[in-house]
Amino acid sequence: MGTSLPLFAQTTRKHTQGWFMQSLINKVQGLGKLLNVIAGLAITFIMFLTVTDVILRSFRRPIVGTYELVAFSGAIVIGFAVPLTTFLKGHVLVDFFVLKFPKGVRNIVHVITRLMGIGLFSLLGWNMIKLGMDLYRTGEVSLTLQLPFYPVAYGIGVCCFVQCLVLIAHILQVIGGTYE
Repeated sequence: MGTSLPLFAQTTRKHTQGWFMQSLINKVQGLGKLLNVIAGLAITFIMFLTVTDVILRSFRRPIVGTYELVAFSGAIVIGFAVPLTTFLKGHVLVDFFVLKFPKGVRNIVHVITRLMGIGLFSLLGWNMIKLGMDLYRTGEVSLTLQLPFYPVAYGIGVCCFVQCLVLIAHILQVIGGTYE
């Protein structure tokens, strides 16, 4: 009877810890899905804008600022799609050598590379936020439509920090044994 209580306590703690980690991973995935919806809306906008512009050009009535709108939207598509693509492991991955390692070594490689990615994306995110602040302060806008640049810089900076959360979620999956 004395051994069943500590075992029960360990099982409950492990179950609670597993539930918390899974809940955190699910929240990060949901955030990535939300950003991906925004990316999807932006690429849909690009498609409709391009088709409409091509049709109107045949009537000699092009849409003014199409190039700028496509550039802004393209930045949004790329920046906002990265976190979910990473979460779903949708990027090109060359792991020929890593797959030859034992599982423990593979896990160490995964954690180290995710930590390096967190460092990279946190620096990138911080610098994008700083760039956004500079663009806001200087009031820099696009040439034709006079659209401010800073919201896109802020958005991509936020996406870089979400990317860090995705990489943390990957580390939690490695620790929990559910990564591969």
